Amino acid sequence: MFVKILFLLLALLNLHASDTLKDIYYVNSKDINISSIIPEAKDDYQILRIEESRYSLKIKTKDLIKILSEHGYKNLTSKSNYTNFILKSPIDTSYIEQKIQDYYKKEYEEIDIKSISVKPRGYITSIPQDFVVNIRNNDFLSSSGIVNIKTPQNKKLFFDYYITANLPVYTSRDTIKKEMRISHSNCIRKNIPLESFRAKPLQNIDKKSFQAKRHIPKGMILTSRDVEELDVVKRDASINVSLNKDAIAITFSAKALQDGKVNDIINVQNSSGKILKARVTGSSTAEIE
Repeated sequence: MFVKILFLLLALLNLHASDTLKDIYYVNSKDINISSIIPEAKDDYQILRIEESRYSLKIKTKDLIKILSEHGYKNLTSKSNYTNFILKSPIDTSYIEQKIQDYYKKEYEEIDIKSISVKPRGYITSIPQDFVVNIRNNDFLSSSGIVNIKTPQNKKLFFDYYITANLPVYTSRDTIKKEMRISHSNCIRKNIPLESFRAKPLQNIDKKSFQAKRHIPKGMILTSRDVEELDVVKRDASINVSLNKDAIAITFSAKALQDGKVNDIINVQNSSGKILKARVTGSSTAEIE
């Protein structure tokens, strides 16, 4: 008896568990059932229908929540005022999905893509055999975006896509001061889900040396906006400068008058006080151009 009561309580908890509705549901037919929204629904009923002349239905979310509540599904919430039901188009989007995958893998060295979903913006029955996939420049900063395919007749068809993936990022252990070198001692590498970034996350601090462009708070994901290449020459430091002329190589010490990264042209001052221009070649080294 106790087991039966416990089972009923668990079932009721599952039935009335709080859940968040999506903004968009893609359905296989114009009949919209409870299972179109709640896949695990045991008692399935048709609750809505897309009109014969249309391929989508837009309903106020509060009205949808009321309908579901009447069928026992309570405590449902939503972040949107409206919920859209769109009839799935009978098309193959695998080529578009592959292009999106290639795009993200080009931007992120070690991204682990779990799934990619591509849906047309509107109901279409076919797509052309030959087309070009256009992806916007900064869409890799988010887990969703819009692509379009351009046909030989210059017609454009638009698609929404959603990607589920994880990727490694670096976060600051503590506050990193401006011009401090970025290293494993002041940041942590961790894997996180791809959601939305303000700029491209730092990918690998071992392949290239970086320094902070500004003060970086503790726990922040490091991005391209936060760092720059490390200055290998510091202003007022003594550096070795080489001069190659007429098969003769001369090396002398000089004072750097500017900070410099590799290949930067900076002013240096030799021992006699003459100011020369030199190209930075490495740590504390430069050569006269």
